[in-house]
Parts: sequence; C-alpha cells; structure tokens
Amino acid sequence: MRFHRVSVSLCLLFVYLADMAMGGRDFYKILGVSPGATVKEIKKAYRKLALQLHPDRNPDDPQAQDKFQDLGAAYEVLSDEEKRKQYDAYGEEGLKDGHQSSHGDVFSHFFGDFGFMFGGNPRQQDRNIPRGSDIVIDLEVTLEEVYSGNFVEVERNKPVARQAPGKRKCNCRQEMRTTQLGPGRFQMTQEVVCDECPNVKLINEQRTLEVEIEPGVRDGMEYPFIGEGEPHIDGEPGDLRFKIKVLKHPIFERRGDDLYTNVTISLVEALTGFEMHITHLDGHKVHIMRDKITKPGAKLWKKGEGLPNFDNNNIKGSLIITFDVDFPKEQLTEEEKKDIKQLLKQGSVQKVYNGLQGY
Repeated sequence: MRFHRVSVSLCLLFVYLADMAMGGRDFYKILGVSPGATVKEIKKAYRKLALQLHPDRNPDDPQAQDKFQDLGAAYEVLSDEEKRKQYDAYGEEGLKDGHQSSHGDVFSHFFGDFGFMFGGNPRQQDRNIPRGSDIVIDLEVTLEEVYSGNFVEVERNKPVARQAPGKRKCNCRQEMRTTQLGPGRFQMTQEVVCDECPNVKLINEQRTLEVEIEPGVRDGMEYPFIGEGEPHIDGEPGDLRFKIKVLKHPIFERRGDDLYTNVTISLVEALTGFEMHITHLDGHKVHIMRDKITKPGAKLWKKGEGLPNFDNNNIKGSLIITFDVDFPKEQLTEEEKKDIKQLLKQGSVQKVYNGLQGY
C-alpha cells in the first residue's frame, strides 16, 4: 500500500514537471478543439470565436484584448503543420524562436482590413469621406462543398496607398469667391479650392483571404471583406464581396435543401426488385432496396439525405430518386412473347386519357 502511494506521488510529480517544462498556453483549449482536430475544424472554430471575442463586441471586458490575442496565437500555430508539430512536442516554449505575425493579420484574412460588421449590418459610411468602388467577384463552389462546407483560399492583389515624397492637391471643392469691382459693384465667381496633403503612391500587395463556404450556402449569397475593394487616395477603400455561384453537378440537382437524382434499372430489376447503393456528396453510401415492382417514373424519398439547411445545419432536406427503366434492345421471338404473356397473366390495357390534366 505504501509503495502504491509513492508510485502515484511520483507519477503526479512527473506530470507536474512535464507541464512546467512544456509551459505556455493550451492552444487546443483556447480554440475549443481536440488535439486530433483537422485544419478545417480549426479554421471553423477560429472564425466562430473571433466574432464572439472581438474587443469591439466586448467593450466592457478588460480582458477582451488578451483573449483575442490568445485566440489569434492559437490559430496561427495549430493551422500551420510545422508549428503544430513543434507545439505538440515542446509546448509554446518550443516556438519562442519562430516568427509570430500579429493577430490583426490573421483576422483580416477572414474578414478584411477593417474588421467584421457585427450583427450583419453594412458599415456606416460618413458621406463626407470619399470611398473607393466595391468589387463583386463570383466564387464558384461545388455541390460537395455546399454539403460539407469548406474553406477556400483566394489570392488577392490589392493596391495599397504608401507615403511618397512631395505634396499633392487633395480634398478639392467648389467655393464661391466675391470680388469688389468698384463702389457698390461686386462679382461672384466659382473657384476650385484644394488642400495640400502628403503625397502617396499605390503599390500592389499580395495577400491571402480565407472564404468559408458554410454548409447549405445558397446560390447568390455574398461574403463581404470590409476594406478589400478599390482604394481611394483621399478616403476609404471599398469592400470586396464574394458572390456564391454553385456549379452544376453530374449526379445531383439542388432544389432548396432537397437533392434530386435519377437511377436507371433494368426491366428485370423493375419487375423482380433490386438492391443498390448511391454514393453521396461526402462519400457515404445511401442504401436502396426494392422488393416490389418499380414503374418507370416512380419516385423514392430518402428523408434526411438532402442538403443541410443554411440556418440550422441539424436539419437536412430529402434525396428524391426517380427511376428510369431500361427496356431490352433486342426484339423478342414469338416463343418468348408467348412465355411472357403466360408469366405476367396481363391482358391488353389501352386507355386513352388527358395525362397533363391528371384525368
């Protein structure tokens, strides 16, 4: 019994010393992910928490800035394969010699230079401040990405204003000027008046933007990146907006949250039944079994096998399968026709009706 107690104490001591040696912050705990989390899961966790913990959203929390910085440090390390290996092996101490970028850089990759407009409202613009043009770019996404979600990296060449030697005219405006021509005589003229500002030049800078394709995203939805549009020398840059364009799929057709597909079966399968699997958008198999006659045009609903709802990913639409029957190409002999008639025991049915009106 005494030996057992000593062993436990020694184990606890080793664990404590190991923790002391590792030191630093628990990046997995900060992001709320497991040590086995994928990069996609890490990005999703960061994007969600970055909105919750942003200092602008928590003005009454004195620790908001520290929490936000911790979140950025955790993302930068765990999203990088080499840094993550170092961190897993030696803790944060093992990263001391590495270069750490600012959290502002990380945050802007997801939301743009001017942060994210909380609450989904467009940014407030002072009408007196000129603004560059907005840029709208179609972002093509696959149906697989709509089903599972994804993060897409977009390389952006952005013109950025940098200080240059000399001065320039700026804030030019029309002003009325009154000139006295003589006793009781005045002349009013309109003149262009400008201020003097430091000179600037536009330099192209390449940067990477992270666009999250959320599960169930709808065609035509836009993802804004604030301040990533066209620059304005005397004011603010415009915004960059990625407009979702869902590509057509060779197997599935989307209608809302439902998916439609067609399956061709043989005449034998239509009459005797069959069993098969359909490979879904994420690779899982959808089991289909029919032990009854399947008519051409028959439909089968598989609930919960459609696309996730954008507003609530726990709700999914249906997969609607329409069956086509592949009839034999070769002509039957008289003997085969006779055998089929005897087997099916079905007489002639030649009903003429208005099918379009449902009669």
